[in-house]
Amino acid sequence: MNGERGPRERMVFSAAQLIRRDGVAATGVRDVVSHADAPRGSLQHYFPGGKEQLVIEAVEWGGRYAANRIDRFLAGISRPTPARLFAAMVRQWTDEFRTIGYGQGCPVAAATVDGGSTDATRAAAAAAFAAWRAPIVRALTDMGVPARRAPSAAMLMLSTLEGAILIARAEQNTRALTTATRELGPLLDSFVPPRP
Repeated sequence: MNGERGPRERMVFSAAQLIRRDGVAATGVRDVVSHADAPRGSLQHYFPGGKEQLVIEAVEWGGRYAANRIDRFLAGISRPTPARLFAAMVRQWTDEFRTIGYGQGCPVAAATVDGGSTDATRAAAAAAFAAWRAPIVRALTDMGVPARRAPSAAMLMLSTLEGAILIARAEQNTRALTTATRELGPLLDSFVPPRP
């Protein structure tokens, strides 16, 4: 995977992976350079703004990655509904936790709650969440959720997912994620008005 990217892209990707595992404060730039198999001195070359610039770009990458996943999820659903989209979003995490364990969370959330975050990092996280929300809003609207309700439904989906991810990591099981899917699904589908 890293061989397909240049050093700069590998460093952004590596920073995102390390942040989602260790948080912002514990992610050192030397660790990122090593994880990315990047040349020494590449941080200063590619990221003149230092660690903060690297973290911001990693958070932005996380938002783009999550936003791009929405189309993939939709492509895998034969008859999309809000509940099925949310279930697909959750399934990505339950599958990951069951496969590789509970050591990694969302890099955007990590950058938000970590004590090593700055105002600029938190602003980047807010923008990343907005970028992630946008395709969900579009998808919900396409499914028939009224345009005035779709933004709040998307916010509900993301905030529930992020909270369930945190609880799953703390409890070291997927119960919060499966509960969120089961309980939130009917409410999400109720946002689509019945056809006359």
